[in-house]
Parts: sequence; C-alpha cells; structure tokens
Amino acid sequence: MHIPSDISPHDGRFVDGQHFFACRVYFEDTDFSGIVYHANYLRYMERARSDMLRQLNMNQHDAYETGEGVYAVADMTIKYVLPAKLDDDLVVVSTVEKLRAASVIIDQTIYRDSDKIASASVQAAFLSPNGRPRRQPKAWTKAFASVMTPAD
Repeated sequence: MHIPSDISPHDGRFVDGQHFFACRVYFEDTDFSGIVYHANYLRYMERARSDMLRQLNMNQHDAYETGEGVYAVADMTIKYVLPAKLDDDLVVVSTVEKLRAASVIIDQTIYRDSDKIASASVQAAFLSPNGRPRRQPKAWTKAFASVMTPAD
C-alpha cells in the first residue's frame, strides 16, 4: 500500500500568542445520550497542550529519556458551558497565562464555531525523575515567554 507523503497528524498553530488546535467529536467520545463524555474534554485539552509544546520545540520525550524531567498537571479548574455532540468540529485555544520557575499556567477554551463549550485553567509542574518540582529548562521558559501576552 502506498501512503501519500503529505498525510500527517494534525498540527495546531500559533496566532498572536494563542495556540489553536482543531479536533472532531467521534462516536467513541460520546455517552449514551450522544453528548461528549465529560472526561473527553480533558483529552482534547491535553492533545492541544502537547501540540503546543511541540510547536514550541519542547521535546518532552527527550527530556524524559535523558532524566531532565517531565510535566505533570498539578492543578486544573474546568467549567463546562455547552455540550459538544457527535461530529462537532471543535477548536481548543490555549494561552500561556503565567510562567514560574517550575511551572506554567495555561488557559484553554474549547469552541464550536463561536460558542464556548468548556474552559479550563491548567497548572503544569515540571518534575524531576523522582517526582520533585524542578526548574524548567531555560530554553523552554524562553519559548513560553515568547508567546505570552504582556501583562497590562
């Protein structure tokens, strides 16, 4: 079988400091009523954050393999606004809100067209291999800072 070379996983992109990541609701994402099961919104947001890091040239796999560290969600607040349903096209918009030495706070909102579906504030802590907080790599903090909107 020949697979075309231009077939690749969807990549999000940054526009004016915001990261946009598109996804679609599939049957497996829904509960018996046809509405997206609440935990699947977390999956959409996780995929968007992973893509955002990839777009910023942060190689989490290499950092883990070399013993440098890894991100883990330390805190999350989520608000569900409207239900998403089968075949909905969604966009997760992520912004870096606060940068600390060993963590980052990312705000994420899921939209269907212009309708807000859900929003969350996520604190990701950078951890050493033994699970202790550790300063993020300098190149990574610079990358996050490059997409932050200056505070008013």
